[in-house]
Amino acid sequence: MNPDRKLKVGVIGVGALGQWHARVYSELPQAELVGVYDVHEPRAEEIAARYKTRAFKSIDALAAETEALSVVVPSDLHCAIASTLMNKGVHLLVEKPIASSTADAQTMVALAAEKGLILQVGHVERFNPVLDALEQVLTEPRFIEAVRLAPYPPPREGLHPRGTEVSVVLDLMIHDLEIILHLVRSPVSHLHAVGVSVLSPSEDIANVRLSFQNGCVANVTASRISSERTRKIRVFQQDTYVSLDYEKQSGHLFRKTGESIARSDVPVEKGEPLFNELSSFVQCVLTHGQPKVSGQHAAQALKLAVEICQHIRQGGS
Repeated sequence: MNPDRKLKVGVIGVGALGQWHARVYSELPQAELVGVYDVHEPRAEEIAARYKTRAFKSIDALAAETEALSVVVPSDLHCAIASTLMNKGVHLLVEKPIASSTADAQTMVALAAEKGLILQVGHVERFNPVLDALEQVLTEPRFIEAVRLAPYPPPREGLHPRGTEVSVVLDLMIHDLEIILHLVRSPVSHLHAVGVSVLSPSEDIANVRLSFQNGCVANVTASRISSERTRKIRVFQQDTYVSLDYEKQSGHLFRKTGESIARSDVPVEKGEPLFNELSSFVQCVLTHGQPKVSGQHAAQALKLAVEICQHIRQGGS
């Protein structure tokens, strides 16, 4: 790989999250932020001016001048936009969830494979330094507890509050589902889920208990109607318990030593997960590498999330 080569990148959708994709790309030494597109032209122009790039009038025009794009639009638009772009030969980082249906997800995965393109999905928590710290001490998890709470998204003129076009299971919990599938590496044998809608048409708070074929159990809670943000995971295994805070990028390790339990801080080299994620994406495209969260991995997490939603709507039966 030419060390001086810069990947020509762009961002489709520069709202609450997409603006940060533009910012990170503008800072990456091996990326050239060619431009941005947003259906709301004044917003595209604002973000383009902020990061000294161009606001494009159409997705096609931006795609014609880039090699790789971030797609940061509502999930029900992911498949149509991603399919159009991959048919033009563009590598993609699509925000999570990969799509709003498992059929759309498989369409995207199959098309990426057919075209020989990178399809990475924005499960940004996989790039949080606390997960690296966890994997260094992980052997065989037996019980996992994950909690992800957030305030309700602010209103947007003419649009649903961000993320509420889907259930909280697909909006927030899916982060933890993808991580747990990655950590446990065993098929789910049983699930029991409950959830309720409070402020939006779909579930705003949900809980699921997952049993895996290897005996591991996971209890996962997500809410977007909480007063404060919380993103924590606890993992129990033989003689060891790890408690980690994604938000604070800190944690504690509890280990049995003789008849007592010793507590120590988990060493975490703090960093910005989104910067790590987009840097990894750029490197994957430049080196033809394998993304840490591929379309196939994300599709598996989506499949589980959809099963959880179906279980909730069937009354937990």
